[in-house]
Amino acid sequence: MAARKLIARIKPSNSALFVCDIQEKFAKNIKYFPEIVTTTRRLIDAARILNIPTVVTEQYPKGLGPTVSELKEGLAENTPIFDKMKFSMCIPPAESHLKNVENVILTGIEAHVCVLQTTYDLLERGHNVHIVVDAVSSRSATDRHFAFKQLEQAGAILTTSEATILGLVGGSDHPKFKDIQKLIMTSAPDTGLVPQSKL
Repeated sequence: MAARKLIARIKPSNSALFVCDIQEKFAKNIKYFPEIVTTTRRLIDAARILNIPTVVTEQYPKGLGPTVSELKEGLAENTPIFDKMKFSMCIPPAESHLKNVENVILTGIEAHVCVLQTTYDLLERGHNVHIVVDAVSSRSATDRHFAFKQLEQAGAILTTSEATILGLVGGSDHPKFKDIQKLIMTSAPDTGLVPQSKL
């Protein structure tokens, strides 16, 4: 397995956004599903503005439905959406979009299944994986919590949507900064990661 670099700085030229299985049938069962969708949409919008390649997968869409419309509406016209049965997003058609990609920004569900298995596969292939914790969830809060522990121990970088979006532009001197700034003028919604009593 390739060792992760000490610093894995994301930038549009070396990154891709992977959106894992945020489908209609999960809406009633996933913790903080509407908030996960809202936060993922911000990342999709940022990727479109910055011309970052995006890959979307759907787990057994015949039974679980398509990607939610709020996300599909934000995708660039040429964004691929791949059906899968394997838990990992690393299926051959998706892997073809990983050429020259050092960093994969990963969002979706479920944290302890498809996101975890995707991360293992990406790390084994030598990519840095940035898990956007406020855009990743599971049906169970326990599964979500311990998935993040496993992901970090495996070598993934746990980050937030705002840290990711601002990290991609690198500063207010970026030519697309004003467009990006509009995405984060309002803070990302709470997704239950930090108890209010600890703030």
